[in-house]
Amino acid sequence: MSTSENRYARQMVLPEVGLAGQLKLAEAHVLVIGAGGLGVPVLQYLAGAGIGTITIVDPDVVSLSNLHRQTLYGEQYLGASKAETAAQILQKLNSGISINAVHGPLDPSNVEKHCSNACIVLDCADSFAVSYILSDHCYAHSIPFMSASALALSGYVGGFCGGAPSLRALFPDLPTQAGNCATAGVLGPIVGTIGSLQAQMALSHILDLEPSPLGQLVRFDAQTFRFSSFRFDKAPEPKNGGLPFIAPSEINDEDFVIELRGLDETLKAAHQNAIRIHVDDYQNKVLVPDNENQRAVFVCRSGLRAHRAAKELQNQWDGNIVLVAAG
Repeated sequence: MSTSENRYARQMVLPEVGLAGQLKLAEAHVLVIGAGGLGVPVLQYLAGAGIGTITIVDPDVVSLSNLHRQTLYGEQYLGASKAETAAQILQKLNSGISINAVHGPLDPSNVEKHCSNACIVLDCADSFAVSYILSDHCYAHSIPFMSASALALSGYVGGFCGGAPSLRALFPDLPTQAGNCATAGVLGPIVGTIGSLQAQMALSHILDLEPSPLGQLVRFDAQTFRFSSFRFDKAPEPKNGGLPFIAPSEINDEDFVIELRGLDETLKAAHQNAIRIHVDDYQNKVLVPDNENQRAVFVCRSGLRAHRAAKELQNQWDGNIVLVAAG
């Protein structure tokens, strides 16, 4: 590692890195959830920097409409698993590191398994449900967590948990509605910029650089070419901890289940005892469990409608309420 021919020589010459810092990077295990627009720059820079072990989790495949911003992939990979393809390409970029690929979703039933050996978790999934599932787990287990989002012409990245406030401290509630790259659009350099910042935050944490990226949020507006940043070290956590997510498999027969997905989304409800209702209809007439000890479970595709309906129930009922993002 000390020779001028070493691939890491240009970063090791930095006093903030050196041999000791490079060894820290080599010993690190980073979990990256999502290998899309944000995950691509994150993965490339982490692999290039010499992170010893990288685990990639993503359920999707490479598609043509994503290639303008997911520049790690070429047309020859259309239809292939993002996680597995990214691992293959990155392994050729750096044969001296270990890369694990998981072609599948991150949900409450497997979050502990995926996070168990990671020293830091990066959220590149572009899913509110995944972001809160990861934040809740990382906060409970004091795991550093970098979460980012990019859409249209702006984005942000923040360092949470691991001794800093959680994502819920800054964003206690899910939005009432939200666009995605398919509906709102996005330019490639936006996710490239935010993803690069996310990778830098991860490297800064592993190298113990000051100030710590944990407790820091950075925004970028590409239309005005302006960055803004603030610290949130003292941000309080929600008093009730927020509405947690559970996996569809964790719904049981005793639960009071509200299915908010229409028949045009799925013919099969999340549970055989589920009451199917549109979220607007539920907000107009809130259904309350008969048993105060019963658990109320709200189900929708992304978690946003479930959160809206659950907040309505919270105004009338003090029982246990959970959310399911069933896809």
